[in-house]
Amino acid sequence: MSANIAELERRRAAARLGGGQARIDAQHAKGKLTARERIDVLLDDGSFEGYDMFVEHNCTDFGMAEKTIPGDGVVTGSGTINGRLVFVFSQDFTVFGGSLSERHAQKICKIMDMAMKVGAPVIGLNDSGGARIQEGVASLAGYAEVFQRNVLASGVVPQLSLIMGPCAGGAVYSPAMTDFIFMVKDSSYMFVTGPEVVRTVTNEIVTQEELGGAVTHTTRTGVADLALDNDVEALLAAREFISFLPASNRADAPELPCDDPWDRAEPSLDTLIPASANQPYDMHELVRKVLDEGDFFEIQPAHGGNILCGFGRVEGRTVGVVANQPMVLAGVLDINASRKAARFVRFCDAFGIPILTFVDVPGFLPGTAQEHGGIIKHGAKLLFAYAEATVPKITVITRKAYGGAYDVMASKHLRGDFNYAWPTAEIAVMGAKGAVEIIFRGLSPEAIAEKTREYEDRFANPFIAAQRGYIDEVIMPHATRRRIALGLRMLRGKALENPWKKHDNLPL
Repeated sequence: MSANIAELERRRAAARLGGGQARIDAQHAKGKLTARERIDVLLDDGSFEGYDMFVEHNCTDFGMAEKTIPGDGVVTGSGTINGRLVFVFSQDFTVFGGSLSERHAQKICKIMDMAMKVGAPVIGLNDSGGARIQEGVASLAGYAEVFQRNVLASGVVPQLSLIMGPCAGGAVYSPAMTDFIFMVKDSSYMFVTGPEVVRTVTNEIVTQEELGGAVTHTTRTGVADLALDNDVEALLAAREFISFLPASNRADAPELPCDDPWDRAEPSLDTLIPASANQPYDMHELVRKVLDEGDFFEIQPAHGGNILCGFGRVEGRTVGVVANQPMVLAGVLDINASRKAARFVRFCDAFGIPILTFVDVPGFLPGTAQEHGGIIKHGAKLLFAYAEATVPKITVITRKAYGGAYDVMASKHLRGDFNYAWPTAEIAVMGAKGAVEIIFRGLSPEAIAEKTREYEDRFANPFIAAQRGYIDEVIMPHATRRRIALGLRMLRGKALENPWKKHDNLPL
């Protein structure tokens, strides 16, 4: 018996060592943690339960039969974050560069299947050189098995990807199908074809960072949601982020104790809107003053900045927030903002998270770049997302709500549950000056100015919409948190179902 125990301990030690001390040192020299060190930071102390520690690859070509390392380049298992169950896989770059083999993929698939069965989030820590070339099509088949599970798990359990090293070729499609992606600056990248292939095919000279680094994907492309400074910061952000999410689509979001009074008044909001309609203000101020303790976890803060998306809490319960940002492009809806918000709204709806929408939108961004880029279809994505959402929806119009953008931003007509407006709200087809110039084309500038004042007096307020029942109440800004808290209480038992369908046909 003692010999067997000694053999077990020897094998465990070999598996924990991964690719060996020299490669571990090389990982540390790059400022990166090892696969197991990352798990230790991510999960509660002592909570990790590993599976398949002794799995080895089954490849015999190219001399691989003599090169086997227990675990085969990925650490898989379960653990807890703040006491709540999660499943995790962490690719080990010290073992064959973290490359994915058939057995490597089977290990990932096993924990994804288990997560689906029990209803718990999946967190992937990606650090891989891609497919293991020695295994050929078997490696590609392994990727496809993982992809299939990403699709089946979508909308069933939350999926979070942390890109903590290279992620290239077919490997990028698994993170792309997960719900959120966090990246690490200067040490992680994602691209379908690398700089060398790009240079060969198109003659473009580009670095890995420029092509698919964390800054590129969180500013230009919108592929990733957050760019963090190092491994530890990314892992701690993931811990905080998971605390907002339900375990599955069958579970409620976690509820935390809250000392922030639900009916807290915020007098400063009464003066938030500037006197001039053309002057911006920071929508972050409103969002933070409405949420518990001012805690707002923003998603994609550096991409599509004209709309804010993120999670917070009201009375300790998670809510999703979507808000136009007047500080960027006057808060207009454009392609990036529409796609960003649409995906966020659909995530919230899939997991039963109520949606708060703060509206100050002058319309859609005009121009050939937007039209030729497909703003019609992209704008329709946001419209579609709000219209199909059955979770509680509360909307507050703070200032402008013009044209089709008024409809799109969770209006009463898209089954908004409670739609409020501040006294400063302006709900109209378009701005006064533009409307008058169309209606009274040909009048003198003096007459146009007079008609503009008349139009503003008539329509630059929330009362026409309120008279028609499109606005449930015109509220004082300082009472916004109280109204939202009461509304969310009333909507906790909301039951609404869309007509049966196999699935919808989102305007992709």
